[in-house]
Amino acid sequence: MTWFEPDGASWNYVDRRLIPARLLSLLLPALLLLPVALVPAVLFGGAVWIAVAIVLVALAWISWVVVRQVGAHAWAEREDDLLVKRGRMFRRVTVVPYGRMQFVEVEAGPLARAFGIARVQLHTASPGTDASISGVPTDEAARLRDRLTARGEATLAGL
Repeated sequence: MTWFEPDGASWNYVDRRLIPARLLSLLLPALLLLPVALVPAVLFGGAVWIAVAIVLVALAWISWVVVRQVGAHAWAEREDDLLVKRGRMFRRVTVVPYGRMQFVEVEAGPLARAFGIARVQLHTASPGTDASISGVPTDEAARLRDRLTARGEATLAGL
C-alpha cells in the first residue's frame, strides 16, 4: 500500500479515445505553425531549418506526454470515498468522501462528443478537494454521476 496505490482500490482507467481528442486540440495550433516555419526554411535555407526541427520535436514531445498522461488517469469507487489519480512524473491522488459531495456534473464539448467521451466534475464543500475525471465514455459518465449522487445522498442521510 502506498499513497498512489491504496489497498482495496479497483482502478477504472479512462477511455483511450481521450488521446486523439487531446492530441487534436493540442496539436492543431502547432500544426498551423509548421507552415510558418517551413516557408522561411525553404526560402532562406540554412539555420532556419532549426525552427522546423524545433516544431517537429515539440509535436513529438506533446504527443508522448499526452499518451502517458491519459494512461495514468483513473478513478476508483470505494465504500466511503472516490479516488481519482493522475500523472506519471508528478503524481496526484485525490480522495473525495461521498458525504462531502455537493453535486456532480457531466460535461462534453463538441470534440469530446465526437469521440463519445465526457468529463465528470465533482464539486465538494471544500473547493480544495474538487476532482474531475476526463475521458469517461458518455454512458458510463451518466451512470457514474447517478451512482456518486446516490452514494452522496445516502451518506448525508446517515448524518
